[in-house]
Amino acid sequence: MSNIKEYLINDHRGCDDIFAKMEDKASASLVDAKKLTEDFIYSMERHFQREERVMFPEFESKTGMLNGPTEMMRQEHAQMRNLMSQMLIAIDNSDKDKFFGLSETLMILLQQHNMKEEQMLYTMAQQHLNADSQRIVEMMEALVVE
Repeated sequence: MSNIKEYLINDHRGCDDIFAKMEDKASASLVDAKKLTEDFIYSMERHFQREERVMFPEFESKTGMLNGPTEMMRQEHAQMRNLMSQMLIAIDNSDKDKFFGLSETLMILLQQHNMKEEQMLYTMAQQHLNADSQRIVEMMEALVVE
């Protein structure tokens, strides 16, 4: 079983892979990219919920940091959710320029966000939650997306 940091980093990589496939497909046809875009959004939402519903509360409970790094990550998640919903609208409107403008903005935000999580938050979480790592990973893996 992987630890919290490894598990969430691997989850990032899975989302990144779908993002790359989505952009490739969209360059040929937005209509053909809709399913991959929905798949990407679902995988991102599943990742966000793994953090927001499992890891963040566990981290906050253990450390007492309620308005620290997890709050910043939640705010960034909200920004990304907004961009992703706008990408679907751009597909529905057949607006390739808008879609790629939004995806570029999202990619930059994602890269910065993932770097903060991977280099700082996940390391801190692993240090504070190491004894409960297996239980937390199992909870994240079993999570049903709402």
